[in-house]
Amino acid sequence: MKFNELLQKKRVVIFDGGMGSSLAGRGCDSSGKSNLTSSDAVSEIHREYGEAGADVLITNTFTMNRINIESHSLDIDVREVNAAGVSLARQAAGQKRLVFGDIGPTGQLLEPYGSYTEDQFYQNYAEQAEILDKEGVDGLIIETFTDLREAVCALNACKDRTNIPLILSLAFTTTQKGGRTIMGSTVEEAAKAAEEYGAVAVGANCGDLDPLGMAAITNIFRDAVKLPLIVQPNAGKPKLVGSETKYEMQPAEYADGVMKCIEKGASIVGGCCGTTPAHIKAVADRLKELT
Repeated sequence: MKFNELLQKKRVVIFDGGMGSSLAGRGCDSSGKSNLTSSDAVSEIHREYGEAGADVLITNTFTMNRINIESHSLDIDVREVNAAGVSLARQAAGQKRLVFGDIGPTGQLLEPYGSYTEDQFYQNYAEQAEILDKEGVDGLIIETFTDLREAVCALNACKDRTNIPLILSLAFTTTQKGGRTIMGSTVEEAAKAAEEYGAVAVGANCGDLDPLGMAAITNIFRDAVKLPLIVQPNAGKPKLVGSETKYEMQPAEYADGVMKCIEKGASIVGGCCGTTPAHIKAVADRLKELT
């Protein structure tokens, strides 16, 4: 099944939840490196999300782009780690679920704030997109970006180098002044970029907002764009406990917040930091009640 068929078939499409926080909870490296060092754990998490009710699994390839890997001096081959991420997700997805390749930020800044050019970012994302596409993903999700300029570099590269569905998702820090990321990008700007560069859906994930805050962001998006809206909140606002960041929102409360996002217009939902298969199952169960 293609993604557009899934959108037409289901009132709400369910994506999976947090991968990095789930890996960390099992004592594994929270990055895509675990595709190579803890593949059994990655596979198990993917399977659990599928069993919880996810229609789409996202590869464990967030930030596994060349600039991020090299700037952090990680001893990882870009092609190997991305190919492994697709393979693990695809095995867990089977024939019933789709797999989207995860493309995240570089962790660096564009000129004049940083030393990278837009062309360098474009080539960086083009490489990762081509690998993920060649390995057989059903689409790409460009997520957790705070700088729309960087997100457009990624979106443009993915559009030029692949012919699969693209989703754009930014991380917002406030609902004020039209909803803004920490770098000042607004909901309306993100909506316009998604339309201009051919995304099939646009929305928000991660950031500093709880699910109810994300519902407010969803409402702003709904007024700005006709595209399907995706929302993947964290399990509440982060709390620093000692040296660890904790997300303490329980599945039932999380599902309540996600249902508010759906009321405001979201038709694709999932989870980000701190969410677990239990959170996704709670959302899936609530949607079953509606139908």
